Amino acid sequence: MTSPDSSPADTAVLIVAAGRGHRFGGALPKQYAPLGGAAVLSHTLRAFLAHPAIGHVLTVIHPDDQPLYEAAAAQCGAAPKLRAPVPGGRERQDSVRLGLAALAPLNPAKVLIHDGARPFISHAVISRVIAALDHAPAALPCVPVTDTLKRVTDGHIGGTVDRSGLARAQTPQGFRFADILEAHHKAAGAALTDDAAVAEQAGLAISSVQGAEDNLKITTPEDLQRAERALAAQVSDIRTGSGFDVHAFGAPGSATEIMLCGVAVPHAAGLIGHSDADVGLHALTDAILGALAAGDIGDHFPPSDPQWAGAASWTFLAHAASLVAQRGGVIASADITLICERPKVRPHRQAMRTRVADILRIAEDRVSIKATTTEGLGFTGRREGIAAQAIATIRLPPCAA
Repeated sequence: MTSPDSSPADTAVLIVAAGRGHRFGGALPKQYAPLGGAAVLSHTLRAFLAHPAIGHVLTVIHPDDQPLYEAAAAQCGAAPKLRAPVPGGRERQDSVRLGLAALAPLNPAKVLIHDGARPFISHAVISRVIAALDHAPAALPCVPVTDTLKRVTDGHIGGTVDRSGLARAQTPQGFRFADILEAHHKAAGAALTDDAAVAEQAGLAISSVQGAEDNLKITTPEDLQRAERALAAQVSDIRTGSGFDVHAFGAPGSATEIMLCGVAVPHAAGLIGHSDADVGLHALTDAILGALAAGDIGDHFPPSDPQWAGAASWTFLAHAASLVAQRGGVIASADITLICERPKVRPHRQAMRTRVADILRIAEDRVSIKATTTEGLGFTGRREGIAAQAIATIRLPPCAA
């Protein structure tokens, strides 16, 4: 609990995500690796953005990672608490100092400093750290060491280490803002392992609070696999929605292409619709809205509203995806079936998968595009138009259910 006189604006969070993750390897730094359909950093950001006692969230990133950060932040939906990122420094300590300086104009009373690669931080741990700062200048979540500790030298056991009083430090580490800002300025150039060590060097008293075993830090590919298993094991609200849409062709020669699943496909007649008439994206938008029980596409983008005349349908789909993100959820899969005789979909199917995955900000292997005909039957068989049906599966956290 926060003190009765505190407000969310009093507490800021600094997410440290400027590292390159050399031990992790791979094409992406670990904080941007995919985890359950979203970047690791997206999960981290959502946890703090959803906490009612947090007023500001600022991320320190590597200067080369701006596009990766923007993609991860987009998976969080509309987030007024999220500040523009700032570039980090050579070492983690430098990055934290730069991040604190960027927060200084906001003048928060408290700041929580958290590793971007710890995606499973709970609201309970966050609350304990914030509350401890009412009574101490610094607070550190810890987990007691339960394994027997051995000293190893050149592959040989050199003795047993007394584990009494030992604990594993976690993040977020909390501080009274003015104290830790001054401490970091004084420690500039030193090589300290975490922010609690900076506070120790400055003589700040540090209160220990209960951490959590599942607040794991992703450092290696094996850690990411463990995180995937942990995410799959979490009790979540899994929902499925369906969507269906139809658009008729205009007169022959009315266009040279149509939009299907976000891709321009050559065709001799256009599709008639208030927007760009993309039946695939319309059906998928309705499927996602249905999974959220959030109405249908007409509720959000009424065809009677002239502002949507000729609008690109990808904006409708992106809006539906942002509603999922705002509730802390992820889109687990999207499956679209296009029903038509012409145009032929197969030559464009991969481009469509890529485009839909990009709009939803999910991995391409979570998107399926299929096509079928009605064997010459009905309006699609007569080549009078195109129909599409879609199914979307989303996962919402238990607190959003």
